[in-house]
Amino acid sequence: MQFTDLKTQYTALKADIDARIQRVLDHGQYIMGPEVKEMEQALAARTGAAHCVAVASGTEALLIALMAIGLKPGDEVITTPFTFAATAEVIVLLGGKPVYVDIQPDTCNIDAALIEAKVTPRTRAIMPVSLYGQVADMDAINAIAARHNLVVIEDAAQSFGATYQGKQSCNVSTIAATSFFPSKPLGCYGDGGALFTIDAALAQAMREIRVHGQSGRYHHTRVGVGGRMDTLQCAVILGKLPRFSWELERRQALAARYSRLILASGAPVQLLAVRPDRDCVWAQYTVMVDNRPAVQAALQAAGVPTAVHYPKSLHHQPAYAADCCPDCNPHSIAAGQRVLSLPMSADLTEADQDRVVAALAQACATAMATA
Repeated sequence: MQFTDLKTQYTALKADIDARIQRVLDHGQYIMGPEVKEMEQALAARTGAAHCVAVASGTEALLIALMAIGLKPGDEVITTPFTFAATAEVIVLLGGKPVYVDIQPDTCNIDAALIEAKVTPRTRAIMPVSLYGQVADMDAINAIAARHNLVVIEDAAQSFGATYQGKQSCNVSTIAATSFFPSKPLGCYGDGGALFTIDAALAQAMREIRVHGQSGRYHHTRVGVGGRMDTLQCAVILGKLPRFSWELERRQALAARYSRLILASGAPVQLLAVRPDRDCVWAQYTVMVDNRPAVQAALQAAGVPTAVHYPKSLHHQPAYAADCCPDCNPHSIAAGQRVLSLPMSADLTEADQDRVVAALAQACATAMATA
């Protein structure tokens, strides 16, 4: 059993992906070839966003978004501490200050009710993370941003394909940034990412920034980065797109089945909530357990791979602690001690899923007995 089964997916899509890659090898335009624009147009159409800008990674997408809005040293960006380091990393790289707001304990997404109290004259943007594939409370976040003239950047690294009140993730804020890391719901075979916006001026700025700030060949109008997504990776995404809607449906069906099986098992496992006005693409199927080290060890012994997303809140990370007190954000701290991600991919079999849940129930029982 694999934690993320990319081999079975490739087998199903081999003809399409191989043909797409061969086309790039034949024309030889490995940087900014025609597949880049084709992918951008396809993804913009899928999300409903006016503009899509392909970039080198999800991290690069967040960095370019902040550069495009002109983030300056000392500017503050409100975000969640319960996320991958890249969310804060890009803020710090530009000399900004991450300001952390705790999460909702049942969804693990940023608690929008706590954001406004953290707004100061130095606040420039709000960067919610659509964690595990569920969009955060964007209506409330966008309303706060409008009152204070702030930019909202959705960190949609895990949520491409998810919906929020009938709109697609990546089209529910001023800017959105997603990742095509191989294990994501829509992943390439290396690093890759994309930016989305309805703002033409921001889109133009992001396109220039990704090619070293060039508005024309060797004409640098702004400071930029080498942030292009290569043509071969765009070809892989194009090869995967025809199956993507089916994969999303399958992920959601498997997640629902996981939840039913876990509840039926009686195991002392907390399931994450999904709000009724949105769905989740389950980039990870994550639960919460007590005595996680013992549960994880028992699952490993039973041949069930697991992962922890994420074990330590960013305000406890030396590089990104900022001025936050160690005891701040208690729900983020608690989640970091209890979250456990189970195998999830569109090609996970129900037989393997049954094995996972049976092993999870036994692992929890063993952990309780030895606690």
